[in-house]
Amino acid sequence: MIELEKTLSDLISIPSVNPMGQSVSGSNYYETELTNYLQNFFESHGLPWARQAVAPQRDNIFARLDGAVSPDNGGQVILWDAHQDTVQVDGMTIPPWTPTIKDGRIYGRGSCDDKGGMVAMLGAFIRLAEKRPAKMPTIIMVCSANEEFGATGAAAFEEFWNSNSQTIFPRVPDAAIIAEPTGLDVVTAHKGTVRWWCRTPGVAAHSSQPDSGKSAIFRMRHVLDALEKYGSEVCRKLPGHPLCGQPTLSVGMIKGGRGINTVADECSIALDRRVLPGEEVDAVYQQVIDHINNYPGIDFEVEHEPPFTFMQPLSDESNGHLADCLKSCSRKIKPDSKIVGTPYGTNAGKIIQSNVPCVVFGPGSIEQAHTRDEWLSLDELHKASEILYQFGKNGLVDSSG
Repeated sequence: MIELEKTLSDLISIPSVNPMGQSVSGSNYYETELTNYLQNFFESHGLPWARQAVAPQRDNIFARLDGAVSPDNGGQVILWDAHQDTVQVDGMTIPPWTPTIKDGRIYGRGSCDDKGGMVAMLGAFIRLAEKRPAKMPTIIMVCSANEEFGATGAAAFEEFWNSNSQTIFPRVPDAAIIAEPTGLDVVTAHKGTVRWWCRTPGVAAHSSQPDSGKSAIFRMRHVLDALEKYGSEVCRKLPGHPLCGQPTLSVGMIKGGRGINTVADECSIALDRRVLPGEEVDAVYQQVIDHINNYPGIDFEVEHEPPFTFMQPLSDESNGHLADCLKSCSRKIKPDSKIVGTPYGTNAGKIIQSNVPCVVFGPGSIEQAHTRDEWLSLDELHKASEILYQFGKNGLVDSSG
C-alpha cells in the first residue's frame, strides 16, 4: 500500500500547469516532471510501463496490472485514466505547490482536479498489485496529458493501443473509469464541447474620419446580440437531457482593432457551445452559424474558423452495466452514492469514440476545482481509493445470472 496523503503531497509539489494554448516557458508548465515522477513510481513497484509522446514536454504514461485471467482467455481489460495537468495559478490565495493539510483537507493546485483522483487510483492500483485478488481483471492505468485544453492525450490512446510496437494493452479495453471530482457519485452522462473563433471583417480608416471605414467591432456587436439571443432563448427551447439539462452557449474571449486611432478592420470572438448527448458536434456548429447568418441586422459577412476544440458528449445509453458495478461498490462506502450527469466534459468524450463504455468517478467536488484555494477532503480521498479497490477486485460482474 502507499501513503495517500504523502503521494498526493508529492504530486501537488510538482507543477504541471497547462499553458492553455499560449506560448510559455519555465519549469511550472507542462507535465514532464510529473511524468518522470510517475515513471519512477511504477518502476519502484515493479509494474511494466510505457510513455507515449503527445506533444513536446507532454507524454501519456501507461502502466499494466495483469489480471487473474488472461485477456486471451476471456479476461476483462479495464482502463483507469487520470490527467496530469492543472489549470493556471494566477490569483490563488494559497501557495499553489506547497501542499498543506489542515482540518481534514489538503490544499494546493491540483489537489481536487485531478491529482486527488489520480492518487485514489494509484492507491487502489498498488493494493491490487500486492493482493492479486482471484477475480481481478487486467487493469491499465494511464496518467494522461493535456486534458484541460483539448484532451489531446486521451485522443491519442487509440493510436497507442492499436500500435504493434506497444506491449501494455493486450487489446481495446472493455470499459474505462475516468478520474474527476464527482463527490463519489458515478457520472454516466456529460456535455460535450465545440469551440471556435468567429470573425467580423471591417475597413480600416483614420479615427478622425470614421465614416470612411467600417468598424469590425461595431459589426461584432450585432453578432453578440445574435449569440446572446441564441443562448438565452434558442438553447432553452432545444430538447434537454434528463441528467445534463439544457445546451448552453458562451462567448469567452474577444479581441480586435489595431490601435486607438484606427477604425478596427477586424474583430474576433471565441465561442463555447456545450453539446448534449444525442446532439452532433458538426450539426451544433452549423446551427449556431445559421442562427447568426439569419439574424436581423447582419447584412455583412461573418467568418467562422473550423473548431479548434471539440469533445463528444458522454451518453448514458451504453454504460449502464459499468455504472451499476461501480455504484454498487461506492454505496458500500457512501450509501447515498448515485448516478448523475454533469455540465462539464472529461476525457471520456475522446475515449468513447473508440466505442469503449466510460463512466466518470472520483473524490472531491467540481466546486473546489480551479479555485483560488483549491482543496480536497482527505476522507473522500481514502473512500475513493477503497471504492476503486473494491471495483478492481472483480471488475465488471456478470449480471446474466
